[in-house]
Amino acid sequence: MDIQTFLELCIGQWFSQQSSYQFDTEKAESQKSELTVEWLEANHSTVVSLCQQYHLDPSQAIGGKKISWNSSSDYGEKKQTGNATIILIPDSNKPKVGKIIQTFQSQPPSPGSYLLAEDEALNLTLEVGDFLMEERIWFASENLRLRTSLIKGNNGYSRTAFYSEIRRLPPQQAA
Repeated sequence: MDIQTFLELCIGQWFSQQSSYQFDTEKAESQKSELTVEWLEANHSTVVSLCQQYHLDPSQAIGGKKISWNSSSDYGEKKQTGNATIILIPDSNKPKVGKIIQTFQSQPPSPGSYLLAEDEALNLTLEVGDFLMEERIWFASENLRLRTSLIKGNNGYSRTAFYSEIRRLPPQQAA
């Protein structure tokens, strides 16, 4: 599988369940979310702007994903909504490896890298301020996606999460 095929598989509406654990406070949480993943072409204004901000040639980008969510916690906490954008720029010599730029809500963009591994899992590494985020995404089937994430801070903060995501299929049309 190539990176473009992997990204195309991500497009759509997803129901996500997350379990997470924060090591420093020994706090476990679970959430449910509705995710919408949209494709952004390489010439989209957001893709071009972020590439230029990092002095990268926008024509080298394969495009990006805009991810929007609406989450609710099992613990009765306030619903959370938000969005993120990820732009991918493959290495010209190794197309399964490349750079990423991610925006999250209104925070400044964060640089990182990706690797599409031999087992067809996408590995993302991002530096967000004093935090390092590692995420692994893979498909158990075309409509079942799994993710793990690990966030580590310079201050000793550490959080891990597991996500299972099911694609919401459009209703079947009556024949």
